[in-house]
Amino acid sequence: MHQKALLFVLLAVGLLCLGLAPACQAQDQNRDEDADVEDDLDLDLDLAGTEDDDELDGEEEAPPAPKAPAAPKVTYKAPEPMGEHFFAESFDRGTLDGWVLSKAKKDDADEEIAKYDGKWAVEEMKDTKLPGDKGLVLMSRAKHHAISAPLLRPFTFDSMPLVIQYEVNFQSGIDCGGAYVKLLSETPGLDLDQFVDKTAYTIMFGPDKCGEDYKLHFIFRHKNPKTGQYEEKHAKKPDADLRSYFTDKKTHLYTLVVNADNSFEVLVDQTVVNSGNLLKDMTPPVNPPAEIEDPDDHKPEDWDERPKIQDPDAVKPEDWDEDAPAQIPDEDAVKPDGWLDDEAEYIGDPDAIKPDDWDEDMDGEWEAPQVPNPACESAPGCGPWKRPMIDNPSYKGKWKPPMVDNPNYQGIWKPRKIPNPDYFEDLQPFKMTPFSALGLELWSMTSDIFFDNFFITNDRNTAERWAADSWGLKKAAEGAAEPGLAAQMLTAAEERPWLWIVYVLTVALPLVLIIVFCCTGKEKKKTPAAEYKKTDEPQPDVKEEEEDEEKEDKDEEAKSSPAAEDKSDEEEAAAEEEEGENEATTEEKEDDILRRSPRSRRLRKD
Repeated sequence: MHQKALLFVLLAVGLLCLGLAPACQAQDQNRDEDADVEDDLDLDLDLAGTEDDDELDGEEEAPPAPKAPAAPKVTYKAPEPMGEHFFAESFDRGTLDGWVLSKAKKDDADEEIAKYDGKWAVEEMKDTKLPGDKGLVLMSRAKHHAISAPLLRPFTFDSMPLVIQYEVNFQSGIDCGGAYVKLLSETPGLDLDQFVDKTAYTIMFGPDKCGEDYKLHFIFRHKNPKTGQYEEKHAKKPDADLRSYFTDKKTHLYTLVVNADNSFEVLVDQTVVNSGNLLKDMTPPVNPPAEIEDPDDHKPEDWDERPKIQDPDAVKPEDWDEDAPAQIPDEDAVKPDGWLDDEAEYIGDPDAIKPDDWDEDMDGEWEAPQVPNPACESAPGCGPWKRPMIDNPSYKGKWKPPMVDNPNYQGIWKPRKIPNPDYFEDLQPFKMTPFSALGLELWSMTSDIFFDNFFITNDRNTAERWAADSWGLKKAAEGAAEPGLAAQMLTAAEERPWLWIVYVLTVALPLVLIIVFCCTGKEKKKTPAAEYKKTDEPQPDVKEEEEDEEKEDKDEEAKSSPAAEDKSDEEEAAAEEEEGENEATTEEKEDDILRRSPRSRRLRKD
């Protein structure tokens, strides 16, 4: 019984852990990911407000109020690029030095919105968890924004990979707009003052959203080696759910890695959400088909594409009546007794009164509104009785010849294939046009989009070190400021009230099971025979034990009688003789018991 109780207690604990597993897993994952970062952080354990002690010296001190211990704060330290890199910007100088605001206008837009007059600023996030960390903020809504910065040197695609990463935080959410970057192609006519949507770029990468369409772009412009024309190639859509990256108001790290073997990876928060190959996973494909359909080929007039035709030898049966109705009156129907043929189903309302302002010249003759006839309430029906309609058993409908296989069927016609005159094969699409600047050209219906820590390199390890020193700090600070597990569960239940049912069932169901199985069960008394079956030791036969008990009872009764005192000597002598006999038969009984023991029996073979 105790083992059963322990089993159901463990079951209850298991169900409770299953209910809390998602939140616990999320917290454990955050702790694991932050462990490497927090080892290098300096934790400031002072209470909130100690930074302003100098400003409060002159003010009258208020009596101290009891405060809860403050959560550890992560001290911000500006990241420093180490290793080979082409661009690194953390905005910690607090200015837009090195960045160029576009002064151009869009060609295909109205004059009122054609200007790139959206505002940019360098400031901290509104609800920053890392004081001192600044970034680039898109400040205006419903305006065109364009800003760019040159690289330290142009990036040339050779044998080293391209790694670009940056951070985005949709502080106010996002309704419709993008947060992607463009790597501007190195061309003789590149003028960052005139940066517009049509400015040539090599790669476009980053998040974009409008309505309920969540995207993470990776587009590169491929040059046709035969015509010299550029064509955009779009990566396949990620399989991962991107919604939370736009709605959780957290800072996310977007990374693109393009390798010299034409493979690519798209990562969010250092987790791969999309991957593929430039030759296989782009739309439209990099290389055109070797053959195309002949545009001058036309289907012959006598080409028969019908797999089935009506049987030309079929003849309509003579007894087929196409004019027979689908339904006929039921001849077996009988009018119910009490049917009121002379009563109308609806009559004019006798209580209705003609309105005083009714004008018969304008409104016509006034008629009382129709109401159900009260005389029909107790009758099976009113008005002329008609037989109900039933399906006509003789109805066959219009006759059609049956369908048979078409002996002249030639299949679905397709134009013949011819060699593609525009065919080419580029096996190294990785070798794209070099780029020399990074730009943001955006339209957004939401403001306060936060950008930070742009980094371009050809070494993945260098990019990961930059991410650890920049985004890793933000993640550690946000993790330290997150509420506990209980607060997260309460917040989730406020947003989704149905979670309260899950919480209650998770706790109540195991308790009910424990009470039912542990408190209502009754322990059954075990019989000697059952004990005998469960033991491995030789046991005396049950029937012999009962006989011995009866014999002992009789002996005790005999000893308690007066006659027994006179015969005590004789009985003692008889007892001695019986003991001798019992000793002689003891060995025989033990052998018999061992022989009947289940241990001494041979196992049956299947």
